[in-house]
Amino acid sequence: MKGGNTHLTNDSYFGQAGILNQDLELSMQTRYRLSFTLSAVREVFHQTLKTFLNDRVWDFYFYVNKSWPEEPVCLHFPGMTLSVSSSMALHPNGRTYESFCVFCPSGELDNLRQLEQEDVLVDWSSPIFLNFTHCAIMDRLEEFYQPIGTLEKVCGDVYVCCNPPLDFPLDDLPTEEAEMKQLKTEHAKTIHDLYPANTMECVEVFEKLISALPAYGVFSDGELAAWMVQSYYGAMFSMQTRPEFRRKGYGIHLAKFLTELVISRGYIPFVMIRPENDASQSLYTKLGFEKHYQTVRAILRPHAITKELQAFNVMSQKEFFKKN
Repeated sequence: MKGGNTHLTNDSYFGQAGILNQDLELSMQTRYRLSFTLSAVREVFHQTLKTFLNDRVWDFYFYVNKSWPEEPVCLHFPGMTLSVSSSMALHPNGRTYESFCVFCPSGELDNLRQLEQEDVLVDWSSPIFLNFTHCAIMDRLEEFYQPIGTLEKVCGDVYVCCNPPLDFPLDDLPTEEAEMKQLKTEHAKTIHDLYPANTMECVEVFEKLISALPAYGVFSDGELAAWMVQSYYGAMFSMQTRPEFRRKGYGIHLAKFLTELVISRGYIPFVMIRPENDASQSLYTKLGFEKHYQTVRAILRPHAITKELQAFNVMSQKEFFKKN
């Protein structure tokens, strides 16, 4: 296998899936072995691979278990996620193997036993950030992880645009007030500051996405009012409107434009929506998106680390009261 850190796999249950050679292409040719219960789950996996192969947004690392494809489990290490808790950082060191997501057919979850036994690629004794992972896989991993530590989870529903409406009329943006333009890297900090999961991903991610993938904003009198970016896993994501510019129709203009653009680039548009976000659900439903399954992001903290965090909080409170 070709690619960085291949020495890690000698005693691992997983082998690197050829980042710079034909091995990853071969794994895509066998992708229909990943017969997920919902085809949309499979397509999300394909979109991540496709974005990597086409756009090289980041130096991703893909590993498949050594019995692939008979026992299909794939680990995707994005290598750039920043995991932070509310009270102290969880190793924001940019290490490749701190963050990953898991792909596995939902009917073959017993194959996850190899991941549970993995101690080379994954250090279960340290905090880990699990990126967008199917809820059934996360439930299985949570059962395994309970004796080790705790999970802090954030759920999102995956909406896929399989049948975009042929004609969805929209009023034009009021050109005297607003215009849609390509974003620049200088806008990354503003976007990151208002990104709901900005404790989980670093601002450099947004700089790279803006440089490599479609990223557009609506500017009102020259000020960035709303924005949307195609993500490294193929989805359109981080569609935000600043509070003072809401209820002007900027969001649906961006979503419609990015949906059409993503389709024209050969991708299947999909988005992650928090279950309580009724406004986004309504917006994307109008554009032909349908809910397919739930995905989960989680921070896994071993019990020992949790105790350290609690002790840190207690000490911080004592110091605060001493000073005040």
